[in-house]
Amino acid sequence: MGKKLYVGNLPFSATDAILSETFTQCGTVTSSKIITDRDTGRSKGFGFVEMATEAEAQSAIQKFNGMDWEGRPMTVNEAKPMAPRENRGGGGGGGGGRW
Repeated sequence: MGKKLYVGNLPFSATDAILSETFTQCGTVTSSKIITDRDTGRSKGFGFVEMATEAEAQSAIQKFNGMDWEGRPMTVNEAKPMAPRENRGGGGGGGGGRW
């Protein structure tokens, strides 16, 4: 089974394709995704790469963690599961009229 990596401190010019191409230096990339702001579509400066094997993932961490990409030192480590968010409310709405 593959291993998902967190890739942070990316330049805003980075794309999914460039990220995937970069990480293929360490093995087979099964997926890559730059996280973007849902309103503006602009990169948030981080993403995720999934490598085919644990060994390839470790190789990518060793090779790319701290590596300079357009003047920014990348952060590459094993992705951690997303923590559950607190309930922000938001349910319901409407109303305001007479019955």
